[in-house]
Amino acid sequence: MAVPIMTFSSAPYSLSPLHSTFLYPPLSLSHSFTSPPIFSSSQSSPKSLFDTKIRCVSKEQAPPTPGFDPKAGIAVYKPKSYEVLVTDAAKSLAFALEDGKIRLEIDFPPLPSNISSYKGSSDDFIDANVQFALAVVRKLQERKETRACIVFPDKPEKRRASELFKTALDSIDGISIGSLDDIPGGAVTSFFRSIRNTLDFDFDDENEGRWSPNEPPTLYIFINCSTRDLASIEKYMENFAMSTPTLLFNLELETLRADLGLLGFPPKDLHYRFLSQFIPVFYIRIREYSKTVAIAPYIVNYNGALFRQYPGPWQVMLKQADGSFACVAESSTRFTLGETKEELLRVLGLQEEQGSSLEFLRRGYKSATWWEEDVELEASSDWRS
Repeated sequence: MAVPIMTFSSAPYSLSPLHSTFLYPPLSLSHSFTSPPIFSSSQSSPKSLFDTKIRCVSKEQAPPTPGFDPKAGIAVYKPKSYEVLVTDAAKSLAFALEDGKIRLEIDFPPLPSNISSYKGSSDDFIDANVQFALAVVRKLQERKETRACIVFPDKPEKRRASELFKTALDSIDGISIGSLDDIPGGAVTSFFRSIRNTLDFDFDDENEGRWSPNEPPTLYIFINCSTRDLASIEKYMENFAMSTPTLLFNLELETLRADLGLLGFPPKDLHYRFLSQFIPVFYIRIREYSKTVAIAPYIVNYNGALFRQYPGPWQVMLKQADGSFACVAESSTRFTLGETKEELLRVLGLQEEQGSSLEFLRRGYKSATWWEEDVELEASSDWRS
């Protein structure tokens, strides 16, 4: 196999297209910079903990396949609207359900990327997730019969959603709603729940029982839950959905896992025994990176994403100038966060020499999180597949 060689023009601060037989289309940077005449990307990227990574082939090299192959990776991903995004998510969910998968995850940015979870209002994220969850159910029902139950963190959240999205809920056949408060609890739990509901200052719920299931749901969807709610989701499933498909929708599990084991949060064992069972069927995790270089402009900013559309492979995507994401690497198993960054650096020609002190100083002693490293402690490896 030919080694991709990336060449740069000698004109100051300009970056020529990356000439590689493995990449499509040519990649771009948000900032240009001067570089020595030739960079070689033949340095091997860090070896995966689980599998050998596969470079994406160009459209010209890809063997012709009749019709659409859902197991093939996507060369370029640029959804024109959130409707397209939701359609893709529902399609991936349908494929997973047809394959008999029952522990599922969907995760994509519910708001435009310029509104981060730190800048935006929490209500905006909560409401957007409800709308997208309902939209996914509609799209899924177009492909197969589905009786979905949307599960909220508590009764006040459930009441608020039933008031705001009353018309939307009425328009979906077989929809029902519930909350984690439906879990049978002891006297102490019931006491604290009653205090919380009283302090909510809304004693009458005119929609109570309006969307109760007439038949057992065929899909449970958990939305807008926090790290502390994860243990309650496990208990809810033990009581109501032991063998029924369940979907964790836009919970940002990568963020929630980081809190496990800290004071006041569930232990790490919750990931090992429970969260490790959930297969990401549609996943987009966008990250912004920067790399300092010894020549002007001294800081190179670039954006990338970890992407998966079931039953396709895991893919590392580089953001282009037109807003699209181009595949630069793919694998049958999930890339760690460190591997994702290394693949982006590799394709941009910004990777330090392997084994050098500069590489160690940039990467540090550890290049993976605890939940990515502790393979032997997991009850299941489905979350990586």
